[in-house]
Amino acid sequence: MRFLIDNALSPQIAVGLRRSGHDAVHVRAYGLQSESDHTIFERAVDEERIIVSADTDFSTILALRKTSSPSLILFRGAATRRPDRQVALLRANLPRLEKDLIDGAVISIDADRLRIRTLPLRGDG
Repeated sequence: MRFLIDNALSPQIAVGLRRSGHDAVHVRAYGLQSESDHTIFERAVDEERIIVSADTDFSTILALRKTSSPSLILFRGAATRRPDRQVALLRANLPRLEKDLIDGAVISIDADRLRIRTLPLRGDG
C-alpha cells in the first residue's frame, strides 16, 4: 500500500511502514511540511496514496469535495501519540483494513477502537 504521512505525525511512521514493505513517504521528504492541507491532499491524489495524519482537516476536505479518494487514516486520542505505538497500531490493523482503504474510507484509530467511514462522506455524522 502507498502512504503519505502528514507533518502532524513523525517521519518515523513512514520508516516503520517501509520496514513492513509499504511505500510510505513523509511530507518532509517532498519539502511539503509547510504547505497547506489542500496541497498535501492533492499530492496524495496525484500519487494514489493514503493520507495518514492526526489532523481532522483532511476529513473536512474529503466531505466538502464529496470524493472517494484518497483514503485517510486518522490517529485520535492521547494514547496514540507515540510514533512506535502508531506504527504498531497500523501494522496490527492494516491487513483487515486493506479493502476499506482501497475502496475509499476514513479510518479513525484510537488506542482501543477503530471507526470506519466509507467515502464519499455524507453529513450523517
